[in-house]
Amino acid sequence: MRISRAHVLSLGFVIAAFAMAIVFYGRLPESIPTHWNAEGVVDGHTPKPWGPFVLPLVMAAVYLVLVAVPRISPKGFSVARFQGVFEGIQATLVAFLFLLNALVLLAGLGVPVPVARVVPAATGLVLVVLGNYMGKFTKNFFCGIRTPWTLASDEVWLRTHRLGGRLFVLAGVIVLVSGLLGGGPVPVLVAVTVAAMTPVVYSYFLYRRLEGFKRGPTDGAGTHRSS
Repeated sequence: MRISRAHVLSLGFVIAAFAMAIVFYGRLPESIPTHWNAEGVVDGHTPKPWGPFVLPLVMAAVYLVLVAVPRISPKGFSVARFQGVFEGIQATLVAFLFLLNALVLLAGLGVPVPVARVVPAATGLVLVVLGNYMGKFTKNFFCGIRTPWTLASDEVWLRTHRLGGRLFVLAGVIVLVSGLLGGGPVPVLVAVTVAAMTPVVYSYFLYRRLEGFKRGPTDGAGTHRSS
């Protein structure tokens, strides 16, 4: 079986994360910073031995789940129809988690880490990547804008994901710039909420409009006229 470059890249990130945790384990304190508040101040720690390996384990779990998804997709909703895109998303998510793992280890080693800027900026990049991929999603049960209306209509699915892709790219740029400038959590929350909710509402009204066209005009009593 051919192994794609995206799989090799994802697996490489997972292996590298475990390797980093092992290499730096002896230099890390007994309690590792693993959570920061919105201002970038550490407000949560995880003790050894789990602290250095929490994110590598999460990365491994995410990788395995995403490898399994194409194999358990129901007939007619197969992720395999956009396999390359799905693997690109997989590599993007694993790379994001690898960055978080590096930040955790650096913080544990006493290196000043600008988490409040780096994490939102990286999140923005992830949103841009997802937005660029979104228009290539075919109907499935695992990723995308899965509303009752997109799942009921191929046309609604296609149009909604085209709109969602543009909005996610725009939101990603806003989140990226806000992170780099230290804009705080408000721009991030607003941009992500608008990008996530607008396609949901759009899919409902688009479905109603397309269904109305299919049914044809109605008479004054609300019943459909036949020609």
